[in-house]
Amino acid sequence: MLRKLLAIAGVDFTPISHAERWISISGAFVGIFFVYLCSSYFLHGQNVPLVVASMGASAVLLFAVPHGALSQPWALVGGQLISALIGVTCNELIPQALIAVPLAVALAVGAMHYLRCIHPPGGATALVAAMGGADMHALGYGFVLEPVLLNVVIILIVAVVFSWMIPWRRYPAYLSEDKVETPSEVITAYPAISHEDFLYALKQIDSFIDVNEHDLMRIYQLATKHHTLGAELASTSRKKTRLFIST
Repeated sequence: MLRKLLAIAGVDFTPISHAERWISISGAFVGIFFVYLCSSYFLHGQNVPLVVASMGASAVLLFAVPHGALSQPWALVGGQLISALIGVTCNELIPQALIAVPLAVALAVGAMHYLRCIHPPGGATALVAAMGGADMHALGYGFVLEPVLLNVVIILIVAVVFSWMIPWRRYPAYLSEDKVETPSEVITAYPAISHEDFLYALKQIDSFIDVNEHDLMRIYQLATKHHTLGAELASTSRKKTRLFIST
């Protein structure tokens, strides 16, 4: 009963080792350490809270979900910079914060969608930039380059270097694609896969993936259904062709 309530609440039960969790913790510490250190140096201690705010959320994605689509380099760079640009623009053109703030976040979401660089912390960056204040007005569009771009470059470099220290981790995710076995021939028969099989596969990956075993099972069922339907349609088409030729 308790497990069912937790499942309804959205509690994830993907099997992840303690080693993987502590690696994520360590990576987040190192990433934010260098972000804060460099931001303090280049900004001379000014506006550092504004700078580091959304980087904390980026650190969660890069170090706890390194293989996720929202964590990849283009998502990080594009999402953060575009959101910062939109936030500053709303700040400059719209004096009413009540309109500028939600509009900046909404436009940032839309821009990230269309440019395929969805990165949730970008929403926080747009919000901070649009809220204004004396510090933000003083920075103007400089906020996009320094500190946002500076922080993005720093945490991206740390994420890449940190991942190379862990044998089973690779960031960006593209670097781990060579580990996926590519079948030499087209598979025509699909064996049955159980819920336990998906749990085993997730345990072997040993990393947080934003898809649970139920999602994978649903994807598998839809793919199998589509494959079966396609095969039936192809078979029907061949029968009609033969019938047409024979007549």
